Amino acid sequence: MLSSANVERKGLGITKINLITKRSNENYVAMDEGLEAHWEVVQRILFLYAKLNPGQGYVQGMNEIVGPIYYIMASDPDLEYRKYAEADCFFCFTALMSEIRDFFIKTLDDSEGGIKFMMAKLANMLKEKDPEVYNKLKEQELHPQYYSFRWITLLLSQEFPLPDVVRIWDSVFSDEHRFEFLIRICCSMILIQRELILQNDFASNVKLLQNYPPIDINTVLSHAVSLNG
Repeated sequence: MLSSANVERKGLGITKINLITKRSNENYVAMDEGLEAHWEVVQRILFLYAKLNPGQGYVQGMNEIVGPIYYIMASDPDLEYRKYAEADCFFCFTALMSEIRDFFIKTLDDSEGGIKFMMAKLANMLKEKDPEVYNKLKEQELHPQYYSFRWITLLLSQEFPLPDVVRIWDSVFSDEHRFEFLIRICCSMILIQRELILQNDFASNVKLLQNYPPIDINTVLSHAVSLNG
C-alpha cells in the first residue's frame, strides 16, 4: 500500500518513492514475480512523456510534479480505480504539464508564462504588500531565485509534507486564476515569517526560506486568500 509516509522529500529536487517494506530485522521483502514497484511505473510515465514531447524532453523536477498525482491515483480507496492509476496519472500529468511547461523550458524563462516572469510577479507582490520585508531581502541581496525558483517550478511540492501538498494543489487547481493564487501562497509564506526575516541576517533568511518551517497549511492558504484584491 502506498502511503504519504513512503514518499521521501529531500529538498533536493528529487522525490524518492520508497516502495519496499522493511522487515523488523532491516531485511527487504522481495516483490512477487510479475509485480512492479511504484517507482518503475513513475519512471515509465516520465519516459513516455519525454518521448512524446521531444522538444521539451525530461527536465529534473518533473518527477516532483508527477509524484503527488501518482500518489493520489495509486492510493485510491476504490481498488477498481486504482488499477488504472498509471493511465490516469499520465493523463493528469500531461494536462498539468501543458499549463506549466514554460517553467521547464529555459528559452521561455522571460516569457509571460516563464519562471523569471513568475518570480518577478512574486517580488512585485511582496513589494506592494510589505515594502519593509521586500527592502530587507533586497538589501541582503537575497534574490527570489534563491528560494522561489523551486517554490514556483515545483508547485511547492518540496516545501511541505505530502498531505499538505495535496491540500495546496486542491486549492490552486480549483481557483479560476490558479497560478495567480500560487503566487499569493508564496507571498504569504514570506509574510508569515515577517518578524524573523526582519531580524535575521542573510544566512539565516536563506535557511528559513529554503527550508520552510512546519506550519498549519490552512494558515498559509487563509492568508493567501486575504491577499486577493
